[in-house]
Amino acid sequence: MTSEAVLSNLSTAILVISEDHNILFANQAAENLLKESATHMAGQCLIELIINGEELAEIVRQAAIFNKTFTQRKMQLLLRGKDNFTADVTVTPVQDGEQTVVELIPMDRYLRIDRDAAIQEHYDVTRQMVRGLAHEIKNPLGGIKGSAELLARALPDKSLEEYTDIIIEETNRLTSLLDRMLGPNTLAQKAPISIHQVLERTASLVELESRNLKVIRDYDPSIPELFIDPELMLQAVLNVARNAMQILETTPHPALTFTTRIDRQFTIKGLRHKVVVRVDITDNGPGIAPEIQDQLFYPMISRRPGGTGLGLTFAQSIIAQHNGMIEFESEPGDTTFSIIIPLE
Repeated sequence: MTSEAVLSNLSTAILVISEDHNILFANQAAENLLKESATHMAGQCLIELIINGEELAEIVRQAAIFNKTFTQRKMQLLLRGKDNFTADVTVTPVQDGEQTVVELIPMDRYLRIDRDAAIQEHYDVTRQMVRGLAHEIKNPLGGIKGSAELLARALPDKSLEEYTDIIIEETNRLTSLLDRMLGPNTLAQKAPISIHQVLERTASLVELESRNLKVIRDYDPSIPELFIDPELMLQAVLNVARNAMQILETTPHPALTFTTRIDRQFTIKGLRHKVVVRVDITDNGPGIAPEIQDQLFYPMISRRPGGTGLGLTFAQSIIAQHNGMIEFESEPGDTTFSIIIPLE
C-alpha cells in the first residue's frame, strides 16, 4: 500500500504541504474537517484556505528549517465562510524538509465536554450552597414575619400597623426571592409532547409582550415527541427567550429565532446519547460580556442592569430534571442558547 493510500485511510485530518506552503494532498478526514474537497484544496496556499494561516505557515516553516516535529495545542483555525474550529496541530517535515505533513486533531468536542463538566460541577456546588443559605435565611424570616403579625394585633394605635405591614411585605418579598433561587419545588410531571408545541406557546407569549420583535421559526418537523414536563419546559424556554427579549430592547430590528435540530453522539454529564434534540434560541443583540460568561448560570448574575440573574439558573435546573443541559455561544450580533434534551 502506498503512503498516500495509508494517509487516505487515516481517521485523523492530514494535509501534505509543499515548501512554498501549497497543499499537495488532503485525506478524506481533512475534507470533512475543512469542508472542502481535496481537488479544490490542491494547489491552494494555506493562507488562502485558512484566514489565520500565517501562524500555521510559520510553524510549517520552522519544522522544515530545524527538521523536527512541532506541536501546537488548542490552535484556533479560522475558515472563510465556514465554522471555525480548535485543533491540536502536529507538523512533521518529510523528504528532507521538501514536504511537511500537517496533522489536525479537532478539539472542539472535547473542549465542550470539559466546559460542560465544569459548568455542571459549579452548578452542583452552587446549588448546594444556595439551598443551605436560603434555608438558613428563611427560618429567621419566618420568625420575623410571625412576630410582626403578633405585634400588629397588640398595637394600641391601628395607624402604627403601617410599619408592621412593611415588615410583613418585605419578609414575604425576600421569602419569594429565596424560593425562586431554589428553583422548581416539584418533580417534573413528564408526558409525550412535541417540543414545537412548547416553542409555539413561547413564541406567542413573546410576540404579545414585544410588538416590534421579529420571531423566526426554523423547525425540523421530523423530530418525534419528547418525554418532558410541558409546563416546566415552557418556563425554561420562556426564561431564556424573555432574557433575550429584554436585551433586544435597545437593538435596532430585533430578531429572535427558534431552531430545532437532531444531534447524534452527544455527551451530557459524561454519558453519551445516541440522539438528542437541540433547541437553539438565537438573538441578534449585543452579546454577552466576556467577564460574565463563565458565571452566567450562577444566581444573581445577569446580562442586563437591574436583572435578578435567576432566570437562567431556574432554566438550568429544569433542564437538569430532564437529564439535559443548556449551553451558549455569544458574540456581538449573534447569541445562541442551546437546550439539549436526550431523545429516549
